[in-house]
Amino acid sequence: MSIFSKHPAPKLATCDPVWDDIRRHAREMQEEEPLIASLLQENVLGRGSFEAALSARIAAKLSVHDVKEASLRETFSQLLAEAPEIGEKARADIVAVFERDPACTSYVQPLLFFKGFMALQASRIAHSLWNNGRRPFAQFLQMRISEVFAVDIHPGARIGKGIMIDHATGVVVGETAVIGDDVSLLHSVTLGGTGKEGGDRHPKIGRGVLIGAGAKILGNIRIGDCSRVGAGSVVLADVPPCKTVAGVPARIVGDAGCSHPSQSMDHTLAFDSGAWFMEGGGI
Repeated sequence: MSIFSKHPAPKLATCDPVWDDIRRHAREMQEEEPLIASLLQENVLGRGSFEAALSARIAAKLSVHDVKEASLRETFSQLLAEAPEIGEKARADIVAVFERDPACTSYVQPLLFFKGFMALQASRIAHSLWNNGRRPFAQFLQMRISEVFAVDIHPGARIGKGIMIDHATGVVVGETAVIGDDVSLLHSVTLGGTGKEGGDRHPKIGRGVLIGAGAKILGNIRIGDCSRVGAGSVVLADVPPCKTVAGVPARIVGDAGCSHPSQSMDHTLAFDSGAWFMEGGGI
């Protein structure tokens, strides 16, 4: 018998720094604004884990009179326990929002107030349901996410981790779209098809991509890693990695300008003919 069998390894304490920071910021917010103490208690401070808090918050937002909050919360909690990758991706998304959005000053804000973050996490749940054959329920969630958050993500879409959807109103993501890790996109972005064709028909977004407000990326095309798409652009063809495209139809206007556009969040476009600027409303 091994000597190690006589001395079982001690249990390690669970370490969840994102959840710890969420709770710390929630306590600070409770002291600062007592009027929302009940909101903080119900959704954060009274929950035993990040997954429990996420389930409670999404259920509260998406429930309707004929699909009760308690039933949704129980279902979401079970699903998150069976699919831990959802919680892992959600933690990466919170960190991404905190690091990239100057309006985010605490880890608890996305969970409570940022509809882009909440729509994305609810869509992750819908995607898991879709892949496990519960497609009517997934479509119900898609409908409610669209109604509540003004974000329409098909549950078949595949989305990586470390994603920030800033402001989020009007975002549309089609069924066969793929979004890689570490992507940032703004409001009114469409990842759509080009007509009535079926099959694999939606864009594939590489890692580290930054997509400006109102950009439309259409068809089964690839946006290369660490590239930028200018606001208001219409992209109809593949984009090479590490390039910036802008215009209608979009064309290459230069290099990406940095190694990680999605993290820098720099929407400034510089042309050889002079400095042009894009700040959320086109070029």
